[in-house]
Amino acid sequence: MPYTRGGTVDRTEVGALVQSAVDGDTAAWKALVEGLSPLVWSVVRAHRLSEADGHEVYQTVWFRFAQHLGRIREPDKAGSWLASTARNECLKVIKSLRRLTPTDDPQLLDRVSEDRTPEQSVLDSEEAAAQSERVRHLWQEFEALGERCRQLLRVLISSPPPSYQEVSAALGIAVGSIGPMRQRCLRRLRARLDARGAL
Repeated sequence: MPYTRGGTVDRTEVGALVQSAVDGDTAAWKALVEGLSPLVWSVVRAHRLSEADGHEVYQTVWFRFAQHLGRIREPDKAGSWLASTARNECLKVIKSLRRLTPTDDPQLLDRVSEDRTPEQSVLDSEEAAAQSERVRHLWQEFEALGERCRQLLRVLISSPPPSYQEVSAALGIAVGSIGPMRQRCLRRLRARLDARGAL
């Protein structure tokens, strides 16, 4: 009997697969990787890392999962563990990328497009600053939402979006509750942005 169906794994099967993998069953390990990889990738994509950084995070998440396999307290929630670990690893990468590195390389310093007028450059930079401010407000209000809303929306905004079964496996939310919870979270976010005048 195959462990996976169409690259996904039933949440009810995850605990048994983890236990079998702990016992050395390579087919169970392969089924976990194949079944839960779309979830890991959805979290990675939601954080918009470069392809190289995304692959690095993906590898790190599965390496940590293998390291902790026998110590996961709730094996049936392995998807949640993977999603949370992927998120933490993505945030580590993003934090490290924010550190600015001073340079005196003239090629980097002289990167100015020849066909843009100074006026156009000013307009572009003002528009970019306004857009950046809108995005900053959005993320500030997003961060002020409850942890459950933030977790759910982060996974759902990935591209391509994961199936509700994958979201359920990752976050331990019943499939039927995902849609209503998503609507409540988005309404709350919109209300916060409206109150701030950020839309």
